[in-house]
Amino acid sequence: MKLAWVAPGQALPSPQTALTEPPGLVAAGLDLSPARLLEAYGQGMYPWYSDGQPVLWWSPDPRMVLFPEEFRLSNSLKQRLRRVHQRGLWEFTVDQAFESVMRACAEPRPDQDGTWITEDILMAYVGLHRQGIAHSVEVWARSTQTLIAGLYGVSIGRIFFGESMFTRASDASKAALAVLVQQLQAWEFALIDCQQQTAHLASMGARPIARDHFLHILAQASRSPEPDWSSTNLNPSLP
Repeated sequence: MKLAWVAPGQALPSPQTALTEPPGLVAAGLDLSPARLLEAYGQGMYPWYSDGQPVLWWSPDPRMVLFPEEFRLSNSLKQRLRRVHQRGLWEFTVDQAFESVMRACAEPRPDQDGTWITEDILMAYVGLHRQGIAHSVEVWARSTQTLIAGLYGVSIGRIFFGESMFTRASDASKAALAVLVQQLQAWEFALIDCQQQTAHLASMGARPIARDHFLHILAQASRSPEPDWSSTNLNPSLP
């Protein structure tokens, strides 16, 4: 099957037309506008490509997702996060440093050759953030008011599409995810899209589901009204 090329102004094809090799690749193009991103997420697709390539749109099958009620932390991590919380060492915020979180996520890691978060990607998601569609969770060291961890993603209805996270302190990014899950559960979110299967995500309760199942949940949950992210005050309540 030939890969679909999507010109600016042309609609993305159905995710059901994704290639089997490479698995989940739906289309390519040059448009990475906030409008195109919103269209893609609404249909269960996301961009992932390297610098110098066209924009590649993906919808893998199966899809790795985390149902908020299935999130789990190890006992050792629970104890560590409880101590951090009791001592007031970290502060959690929402949408206070979106671009800084993205730039930190884009920093090359020892096990990576470069980053997929290019300047074009960054600017496109900053555009979504300004529209109130993309959001970040930040973790700050209270003593120095420095950013030590965070994550970002896209929220549509009652679905959160997780994109990336970073940490500069042990377990801080896991804490960011834990408080996000807690808030999304309170808002009755259907799921967090994790995109790719990894052992790390699986250890915290994420699991693969069929693309058809994912798209069915997306069609239902994306029609729900958006919660008010601007009034969110993250106060972790860890067991």
